[in-house]
Amino acid sequence: MARIEAIFFDVGETLVDETREYGTWADWLGVPRHTFSAVFGAVIAQGKDYRETFQVFKPGFDLALERERRAAVGQPESFGEENLYPDARQCLHELKAAGIRVGLAGNQTARAEQILKALALPVDVIGTSDSWGVEKPSVAFFSRVIEEAGVPAASVLYVGDRLDNDVKPAQQVGIATALVRRGPWGHILRDPVVEEQCLFSLDGLHQLPALVREHNATRG
Repeated sequence: MARIEAIFFDVGETLVDETREYGTWADWLGVPRHTFSAVFGAVIAQGKDYRETFQVFKPGFDLALERERRAAVGQPESFGEENLYPDARQCLHELKAAGIRVGLAGNQTARAEQILKALALPVDVIGTSDSWGVEKPSVAFFSRVIEEAGVPAASVLYVGDRLDNDVKPAQQVGIATALVRRGPWGHILRDPVVEEQCLFSLDGLHQLPALVREHNATRG
């Protein structure tokens, strides 16, 4: 295993706690938040796209259109410093201070990208599916991660909460992976074969800087 020279992070449920965001969607649909969360988890457990949750409550639901409608009435999807997981900023800071190239790369809207930039996180790259024109779990997305990292795939670590969208596709292009078990996907999804190939399995991001230092110390 090569030295880790660049680390890219998923956004939702890796750096950002999406509890508030999905709660506002429940409110928008006029559904109790507890009910929405329960159905959301059931959809994930069935291996379906999370967007199927909206179809349960409103058949024909168009997420892109509804995002525009929310913005038009002053209720856009949003998040801020208060929605970052408590260990997120410190982890990014420690890795960057250690000379690691640090990036964010997730399936996010252009609006979310602007919010991430405004948060002034200690990162070198912010990439989203909207700006890149490709989305996870496509090979093209992770090829772009390698390109932005500027180092061989084996020296890139991708950190995410989803085995299906983050970890497995990254492994398929030769990127090292770290699974962080938080959020609904992190607790519901299981794939022993994929999990065993992870370089790190994390309970939180506070563990990561030390693990990377230990790994790199044994690689000269």
